[in-house]
Amino acid sequence: MFEKVLIANRGEIALRIHRACKEMGIATVAVHSTADEGAMHVRLADESVCVGPPAPKDSYLNIPAIISAAEITGADAIHPGYGFLSENARFAEIVTAHNITFIGPQAEHIRVMGDKIAAKEAVGKAGIPLVPGSDGAVHSLEEAKQAAAEIGYPVLVKAAAGGGGRGMKVAMTEAHLSEALSTAKAESKAAFGDDAVYIEKYLSTPRHIEIQIIADSHGNVAQLGERDCSLQRRHQKVLEEALSPALDAKAREEIGEIVRKAIEKIGYLGAGTIEFLYEDGAFYFIEMNTRLQVEHPITEQVTNIDLVREQIKVAAGAKLSFSQEDVKFHGHAIECRVNAEDPETFRPSPGKITDFHAPGGPGVRFDSAVYTGYTIPPFYDSMIGKLIVFGDTRELCIARLKRSLAEFALTGIDTTVPLFMRLIEEPDFLAGDYHIHWLEEWLAGSQ
Repeated sequence: MFEKVLIANRGEIALRIHRACKEMGIATVAVHSTADEGAMHVRLADESVCVGPPAPKDSYLNIPAIISAAEITGADAIHPGYGFLSENARFAEIVTAHNITFIGPQAEHIRVMGDKIAAKEAVGKAGIPLVPGSDGAVHSLEEAKQAAAEIGYPVLVKAAAGGGGRGMKVAMTEAHLSEALSTAKAESKAAFGDDAVYIEKYLSTPRHIEIQIIADSHGNVAQLGERDCSLQRRHQKVLEEALSPALDAKAREEIGEIVRKAIEKIGYLGAGTIEFLYEDGAFYFIEMNTRLQVEHPITEQVTNIDLVREQIKVAAGAKLSFSQEDVKFHGHAIECRVNAEDPETFRPSPGKITDFHAPGGPGVRFDSAVYTGYTIPPFYDSMIGKLIVFGDTRELCIARLKRSLAEFALTGIDTTVPLFMRLIEEPDFLAGDYHIHWLEEWLAGSQ
């Protein structure tokens, strides 16, 4: 097992990794920008190293500084968390080249799955169902028209190197295709330095369903069920559920086994997530995330499996501590992403937290690194915590969520807690009857 792990991240995920390491008897190294000197993960880690000024490119994305921090502290592994360098294949290669273990998949899998076209080809060969789409990138309007005609309108023009909804445009008819193509290419070039795009069928009211997997270096692969991430705003997840209210046991078992066998064929190592659109009883692959997901805690709640601990163990060469037959689903879990934002305009709200009280009680978990007196910096993602609630049934889970949101107290900045208090009273949500466009439609209608 590792003796010392450097955590190449910040905020709640850095603290989550630190806690897992401490429970395993592993020393931790926190890296931080000058803006995060007083952050909780920095305060609790065994050692800390400042890796640069506030801008992410100069600190949390500064590969030479992070490698140097690992070397001077004697860390024998690096955990990248999510975001930042977690899906940077070159970073994984550099870490390995310095005889440090990267707690994540092999660089080749990060690279393949980071290219949506290559990812579709790889998982399609492994047996995962795909959204009907173009055969690779389209390079001209004529190619795009031909592909769209074969697929059938409406279609989605998507950046091959995209993510977070950038470089993604809908063309309802051929008349809209030229503008969608040029806009998607321009956005992709600006965001990712690559204007390659492809075309796939646009599904009108699908749900966003993702399957959690984890694999070791001994050929063992397990799938840990699904999460429903359909409540989104601007392609960003807002609230997630496990298990999905849209799937029955038969559908859950079938898609889980398809994914498990595919990951086995690919020879993947570590934790990952296969994401699908689900409509009319059919699953369509979107992408694979080769890292820990923000919403991993709800899977932990319904399986009683510590995903971060398993990540660390398999990276160290150990076998999974459980088999697929050991995975049993119980109860229901919901996660609300609490952001430092105005709950109506979604304008970021950085600043000093003057008072803070996290909800508690049975089935309630709040993953966060904030505390009274902490100042939310304006340089990073606005998520300040994740309220995770569990119950034996979905109804009990929602009841506990209502109670927890009412108990939540944080002053000095705005948060999205009031948004969730409104959302969970909606009949469609209570019935589990929603899709990936539902939240934006609801927000537009309630303003």
